[in-house]
Amino acid sequence: MSTAVKPPPRLLPLLYLGTAHVSLALACLFAALWPQAVAGFFYHSWLIGLVHLVTLGWISFSILGAIYIVAPLALRMELSARRLDYVAYACALIGIVGMVGHFWIQEYGGMAWSAGTVATGVIYMTVRIVLNVRRASIPSAVKLHVVLACVNFWIAASLGVHIAIDKVLHFLPGFVLTNVFAHAHLAALGWAAMMVVGVGYRLLPMTFPSKMPSGRSLYASAILLETGVIGLFVTLLIRSAWAMAFGLTIVGGLVVFLSQVAWMRGHLAAKPAGAPRIDFGFLHACSAGLSLVVAIALGCWLLTAPTSTSSLQVAAVYGVIGLLGFLAQMVVAMEARLLPLVSWFWSYEASGYAVPPPSPHAMRDRTLQAIVFIGWTVGVPALAVGMWAASARWVGLGAWALFTGVAIATLDNALVVARTFVAGGRS
Repeated sequence: MSTAVKPPPRLLPLLYLGTAHVSLALACLFAALWPQAVAGFFYHSWLIGLVHLVTLGWISFSILGAIYIVAPLALRMELSARRLDYVAYACALIGIVGMVGHFWIQEYGGMAWSAGTVATGVIYMTVRIVLNVRRASIPSAVKLHVVLACVNFWIAASLGVHIAIDKVLHFLPGFVLTNVFAHAHLAALGWAAMMVVGVGYRLLPMTFPSKMPSGRSLYASAILLETGVIGLFVTLLIRSAWAMAFGLTIVGGLVVFLSQVAWMRGHLAAKPAGAPRIDFGFLHACSAGLSLVVAIALGCWLLTAPTSTSSLQVAAVYGVIGLLGFLAQMVVAMEARLLPLVSWFWSYEASGYAVPPPSPHAMRDRTLQAIVFIGWTVGVPALAVGMWAASARWVGLGAWALFTGVAIATLDNALVVARTFVAGGRS
């Protein structure tokens, strides 16, 4: 390894990633213990609290933790852990605990303050990301995806805080569900999916491995996604028939990204020594891609279907497939390769770059990885069936399967990073 590459900070990304695992594990555990509260109509405070454990706790915290690792290794930018970064983490953690707790007891005044607290922490971090990525030595098209993702978070967070305050003061115009759907789509597609696409252009070639995509075609996904996301956000708020057109624009942006992934798969490099024959990270990514295709089909149908009991059931399935099947599972795929890689860097640094550690491919427990993959493969479809049929039994089955997958993945990740602390290191 070249010592010119400065390893990422250790403590702060692990705090974010550890909190993310706890958040998703709690969401799955609560759903498994009380499945009757999850099955059925989805717009009630208890379930919304669980959804925020997934969206903010798992997806957003994972993005923020991963960005410290991805920044020097894939984005060629420096992102050190400053004191204010720890303050931002504390704000985000306190905020999400407060949000979920106040959702649980249906105390909306405290929930609004908590929403503002978590938004403050994450907005600070996204501003840091924007300022640093502008100086990164990567294609401008990749930078554009990352910057737009952060801008979209700022808008989504602002609306989310307003929706929280509206629970107390009732001042927002429009239909409650349409405001919530607009907020949810901007956060999921504009923030999380846009970041996945942008970082994916740099990280996936390191994962396969393959050649790096380049050229002006990378701008297409950013332009199409942003146009579609903002257009869908506005048309959902005003309940316009143009929502379908912007939904298809989003699909176009995702198709561009998937075509680039196909190009990468067609330009593979030689596998490194020790690479396993069965790559569970790649399998999770394939499963996430399949979920994305299903979510696209369901989302397009929902944009044309009138509001009814059936459409609300489909909306619940759409949420499960899109959030858990696609976005949440992409995080699992990312961690499967990213944590061994950064643990290798940390261990090598701890030795003073004198003793190369074992290959990152040898750090994972293959049995634990298989259990994790089975948990997700069973859990997501079972939970989707449970939401469609309003069946507590199926919801419970899916939630227990996912909880098992998350718990075992947490153990596997802990075993991977534990060796870096034995050798000593830095925060």
